[in-house]
Amino acid sequence: MDTTEQLNGKYFFDGMSVDKDELLLWLILDEFTKTFTGITDIVAVASMLASVPFVPVSGKLDARRATSGTSPLSLFSRTLIRQRFKKAQKTITWSKMWRGEWAYTTSVGAYIGRWVPWIGAVITMYDLSIITHNVVRRYRLITGE
Repeated sequence: MDTTEQLNGKYFFDGMSVDKDELLLWLILDEFTKTFTGITDIVAVASMLASVPFVPVSGKLDARRATSGTSPLSLFSRTLIRQRFKKAQKTITWSKMWRGEWAYTTSVGAYIGRWVPWIGAVITMYDLSIITHNVVRRYRLITGE
């Protein structure tokens, strides 16, 4: 039997007899493994993980409202790129985003280090939208709903 046949409320998918809930789970896993395969996806997720501020730092101004640490990505980009802007530029961090505020910096390295994870987030959101579209299409094809 192929994947579009139904017998006693069960569907056949990849050689397995599954109900509707299991079918959805297997479709999600199947599309996930098909979509998250390239180096772009690995770099996107790595850029988001590298932006988590777990490296302890001291001497931050406004210590009550400032994020308690800094990220490895920020440290690396600040070390690599030492140029400065003449005027503070708008950037966004996770903690500032939740408060609805902009973060400002004059460091070009910090500016780049703060925007790189958002590029990874956009790539990941695009992949998740493709996965969702494909899962819904295949689920409707198999179940007829």
